[in-house]
Amino acid sequence: MSTEPTLEQGKQIAAALRAFTDAAVAEASKKTEGGKRIDDHQVHAERIAQLATELRAVEEFLAYAERVAGEASADPLIDSMVIAFAGEIAAKSLASASAALDDYGISEDALGKTLGAADVQKLVRAAMHESRFREIGRKVAEQGGENNIWLGDDILNATRDSVRNFARNEVAPGAEKLHRNDDLVTDELISKMAEQGYFGLSIPEAWGGSEFGNQAMIITTEELSAASLAGAGSLITRPEILAKALLQGGTEDQKKKWLPPIASGELMVAVAVTEPNIGSDVAGVACSAERGAQDGVDGWFITGPKAWCTFAGRANVLALLVRTDPDRKLGAKGLSLLIVPKDPFTGHSFEMKQPGGGSMVGKADATPGYRGMHSYTLQLDRYFVPAENLVGEQAGEGKGFYLQMAGFAAGRLQTGGRACGVMQAALQTTAAYVTSRAQFGKPLIDYQLTQYKLGRMATHLNAARQITYAAARVMDEKGGEAALEPAQAKLFASDTAVWTSQEGQLLHGGWGYAEEYAISRYVVDAQVLPIFEGVKPILELKVIARNLLR
Repeated sequence: MSTEPTLEQGKQIAAALRAFTDAAVAEASKKTEGGKRIDDHQVHAERIAQLATELRAVEEFLAYAERVAGEASADPLIDSMVIAFAGEIAAKSLASASAALDDYGISEDALGKTLGAADVQKLVRAAMHESRFREIGRKVAEQGGENNIWLGDDILNATRDSVRNFARNEVAPGAEKLHRNDDLVTDELISKMAEQGYFGLSIPEAWGGSEFGNQAMIITTEELSAASLAGAGSLITRPEILAKALLQGGTEDQKKKWLPPIASGELMVAVAVTEPNIGSDVAGVACSAERGAQDGVDGWFITGPKAWCTFAGRANVLALLVRTDPDRKLGAKGLSLLIVPKDPFTGHSFEMKQPGGGSMVGKADATPGYRGMHSYTLQLDRYFVPAENLVGEQAGEGKGFYLQMAGFAAGRLQTGGRACGVMQAALQTTAAYVTSRAQFGKPLIDYQLTQYKLGRMATHLNAARQITYAAARVMDEKGGEAALEPAQAKLFASDTAVWTSQEGQLLHGGWGYAEEYAISRYVVDAQVLPIFEGVKPILELKVIARNLLR
C-alpha cells in the first residue's frame, strides 16, 4: 500500500463524522420541531436518517475491531476494512454536505471543524486509498470469501458451524430448483429445521424453545439465507413475530397453547397486516372483525382483504391485524391481533370454507425473486375465530398495533441477518468466479478493478454484519423497546445487499445474467430486502428520523 493509516486514525475519522452528524441532527431536530414536522421536510429527514445510519455502521465496525484486538488478537484484514470503510463513509458524507450544505442544516464553519478539516481530509484520503481496497480484495479471494470472523463466544461459534453445515447439506442442494420452479418449501425441510430447534430460538425454555438470544438467532438466519433466502432464511421470521407478540401481550393460557407448537415447528405461521390499499400506514388497516357467536362459542367474524401474506398458503395460523372497534374507523387504538387457524395448502391458490359459512380465499402473487414461500392476497368473508384467539383476550383489545410494531422490530432485525446472508453468498460465488475465470490471458482477480470491487463488497458486508449483530445485542437488552437500532441495521444491510449482489453480477459478466449461475438469484432475492418489514422511505422517515429527531 502507498499509505498505512492506523486503527487509531480510523477512530479520528469516525470522531469527525460523529461531530458532523451530531450537528446535523441537532439542526434537523430544530427544523422539524423535534420530529413533529418531518413530513414538511422529508428529503432533509431522509438525508439525516442515512447519515446517522452510516455513522452507526462505522462506529459498530470500529468497536468490533477493538474487541477483536482486546479479547483475541488484532486481525489486520478486519482493521484494514474498518479504516477503509470509515474513510469511504466520511468522504461520501463530506461530498454530499459540500454539494448541498443547506440540506444538512449546518454552517460552513461547523463543516470546516469536522469533516472539512484539513487533517481529517488527509486521513480520509489515505484511509480509502484504492490500494487498500485492492489488497482487501486479493486477500478475500484467497480465502474464497469465507465468513470466519471472530465471534468471541463458544456458543455463537458452535451455532454458526452447526447451521452452516445444515444449510449447505440440506438447503443449498435444492435452492436453485426451488427458485426456478417457484416451488414451495418442502415439509421434509421444515421437519429437519424443526429438529434443529430453529423455530424456537427466542422462545423461553418453559414454552418449548431454547431462548438462545437474538444474536444466535441472527447468525442462524444469516447462514440459512446464504443457502436460500426464501427456502430457509425467512422461515423463522414469522414464528418469531407471533412469538414475540404472545410473550409481550398474551395471556398465560395463550402462551401455553400456542408457543410450544410454534417452537416445535408443528405450527407454521404467516403474518397478515398489509392490505391492497394499506401498506406502510399500518394504523389505517380496514379489515374488520365483528363480535358474534357461532355454535355457542363467542368470537369474531373477520371480513376484508389482506395482501403480501408470505407463506399464508402453507401456514397453519395467521397472525392477523384487524379492526375490532367499530367506533374507531381509523387509527391504531381500534386494532387487535388475532390468531387465525387455517388448514395448510401447498398450491398457488386455496379456498377454505367453514361449516358456519365463513370463507378465506388466497392467491399467490408472482414475484421475480424471493420464491419458495409464496406471498398471497387474501379475502376473508365472515371467517370465524374464537374470542380466546385475540392476543391478550379482553385486555388485548385495541393493543394489536403496538404488539405488531414490536414484532416488526424483530422482523427488521431478522431482515438485517437475511441481507448479510445474501451478501455472503454473493461474495463467495463472486470470489470463486473471478479466481477461476480468465480473460485476456490471466484470471479476473489479477486485474486491479476486480480486486477493488471485491474488496469493497467484502468491506461493506462486514460493516453490515456488525451493525446487525450490535442491534441484536441491543434487542437482547431492551426487548420490544428497541426500535432505532434494528431499523438502522435493516436499512443499511438491505441497501448494501442490493448493491453487493449487483456488483457480483457485473463481475460475472454476461454469465451473471444467466439463471445457471447463482448470482442471478441473489440479485433478484436482494431486491425485496429494502421493501418488506418496512419499505425504505417509510423506515427512514417514520422510524429512524422520528427516533433521532425527537
